[in-house]
Amino acid sequence: MLRLRLASAAVLVPVVALVFLLGRPWIDVLVVVLAALAGTETFALLRAAGYRAFVLLGTVLSVMIVGAGAFPDGPAYGLGAAGLAAILAGIGAFSVRDPRDGLSAWVGTAFGAGYVGLLGFALRILVAAPPSASGAPLAWLGAGRGWVLLLVATVWAYDTSAYVFGRAFGRRRFFQHISPAKTYAGLFGGLAGAVVVAALALAGLGRSPLEGVPVGLLVGLAAQAGDLAESMLKRAANAKDSGTLIPGHGGILDRIDSFLFAAPVLAGYLALVVHQAGR
Repeated sequence: MLRLRLASAAVLVPVVALVFLLGRPWIDVLVVVLAALAGTETFALLRAAGYRAFVLLGTVLSVMIVGAGAFPDGPAYGLGAAGLAAILAGIGAFSVRDPRDGLSAWVGTAFGAGYVGLLGFALRILVAAPPSASGAPLAWLGAGRGWVLLLVATVWAYDTSAYVFGRAFGRRRFFQHISPAKTYAGLFGGLAGAVVVAALALAGLGRSPLEGVPVGLLVGLAAQAGDLAESMLKRAANAKDSGTLIPGHGGILDRIDSFLFAAPVLAGYLALVVHQAGR
């Protein structure tokens, strides 16, 4: 299994790195493709969990919400896309003869579209991030890519550190009814790793490394919550993985679940703290 996971990573990581270096619009395309793939997996899980969600309609709505984040007026477009998704899902549910099943289809489709649609905040960060300080080591990436790199690196740091500390020191567990392997040692170890990497990334953007404490904690906690949220969905569907697209890794949703919560949190931090402070 480990050899299979490493082989998959050896193929996927260079592709993602190349797209990141190419910048927009290739990053936009990659995120939208990930949303489409994750959408099909999400709606398959919802149906397995007993929700009569519309897979095709829900996936299209997910992509629509995510794509709204790529525009300068993303918040307005995103709100409109989310509202339209709820309306279209409701209209689609009219075709179900049993009103209880129709309500289940409406709720499942609207929820799934909104859930996957959270990935659109990654594009929002790409569009609306503040500029890096002149002469900063990562200034060559530009504002958006620098902050997206911070997001990706911090989430990966949390996941990796949580795994290492959990395996080495994990005894006491939490939320065992959702994910039996989660431990407090993994949680605190993951947060420590997230803070360190966030501090390094912020220094590379020309900002104070001390800002890595709130950013690392916020992004790390959000990443853990995102992982648990997907675990709850899979447990409800009685599924081990969200899919089989990536050998040794499961599905696309298994790879991006942490980002679905971490991206909105970082986007909110930028909007409420960085932009409000004018720095």
